[in-house]
Amino acid sequence: MISTGICIIGAGPAGAAAALQLAVMGIPSVIVDKAVFPRDKVCGDGLSGKVLTLLTRIDKGIGERLRESLLKLDSWGITFTAPNRIGMHIMYKPRYQKLPHEPHGLVCKRIDFDNFLVEELKRRPEIQLLEGRGIERYELQPDGYLLTDRTGQFAIKARLVIVANGAHSGFTKEVAGIRMEPAHYAAGVRAYYRNVQGVHPDNFLELHFLKNMLPGYLWLFPLPNGEVNVGVGMLSKVARRKKADLKKLMMDTLEGDPVMRERFRYAERMGDIKGYGLPFGSKDRTLSGERYMLTGDAASLINPFTGEGIGNALHSGCLAARQAAQALAANDCSAAALAGYDASIRRVLRPELLLSAKLQKMVNYPWFINLVIKQGARNQQLQELLSGMFHEETLRKKLQQPSFYFKLLMGWGGKNG
Repeated sequence: MISTGICIIGAGPAGAAAALQLAVMGIPSVIVDKAVFPRDKVCGDGLSGKVLTLLTRIDKGIGERLRESLLKLDSWGITFTAPNRIGMHIMYKPRYQKLPHEPHGLVCKRIDFDNFLVEELKRRPEIQLLEGRGIERYELQPDGYLLTDRTGQFAIKARLVIVANGAHSGFTKEVAGIRMEPAHYAAGVRAYYRNVQGVHPDNFLELHFLKNMLPGYLWLFPLPNGEVNVGVGMLSKVARRKKADLKKLMMDTLEGDPVMRERFRYAERMGDIKGYGLPFGSKDRTLSGERYMLTGDAASLINPFTGEGIGNALHSGCLAARQAAQALAANDCSAAALAGYDASIRRVLRPELLLSAKLQKMVNYPWFINLVIKQGARNQQLQELLSGMFHEETLRKKLQQPSFYFKLLMGWGGKNG
């Protein structure tokens, strides 16, 4: 029996962020994962600018070590391509210069990024990391949770549990009562390729809203060593209605679309096409309860428009850690005491998720995507406004206002118009 104040289930981005945030606050924790690292995780591998910001906020050294890592690739923006093939480049920072201190995104295979975080966990004496241990039973007792594996031979007693074990979390289903809803869930497939032509010189991520995929999209994310993460994502309820075979759809597009056919003429696929699920943050849910908090994918916090979830996972882990510190200090881990975590999520992450959910719905209309990207491609002021989505909260709020889209449809009248 291992006894601890805080047990974190899952050592991915959300769990690692929670443990690291607690550690810098001087609070010990036990973090347990069924995998032994390094382990692969099917993902788009894109890390938004907030990833580096959040890790640096936890510990400046973590951010510096990630910035210096050879396992990641710096990315300076995103290219959105409309069904009519007009493209719009949105930089992470307007009029950027390629300097190390400039805010930017990263692309890093999850097998490498998650292992990087695990190595950071091992640096901290406050953290006890247990790999290769699967928690499958959760028993709430008066003084905490008893967490055991399937056999009952391995057990952890914790006053408080931070749940960070992903989209298929048993705790999320069995204890929190949150189930997969096709309207707020996406199916995705991805594969790795070499020798893809036409990658942006500044490693822009690519989202292609091709007509045969709407309301989903094709993505191309450049990686170190000349590799590219290529995938397709689509809302689950739409994929079910269309009976879409995403693997076939992806291959048919790469081989049949005239633009993609040329770009992949000399490309070589590395390994199989793998599938995974993405629980979107397009629905407001209760993410805490008696002696527990849900974080990351276990809390369904993936961006509904871009599919990026790592930044939100890190953010939720940090917020859960701070709430846990308050709860232990007050000796109160009740549902009422932990409700502040939900309030923090709604304040910090919900505005972005709300905006992304609206953008996701607009993807249903090819004419609207064509219009937005056409306007943006020829208007630098609009590009700069959209780039603010990645780093300025005031601009994200502006993008939620109906008047913005009215001006867009009527013809853009200026950044402050």
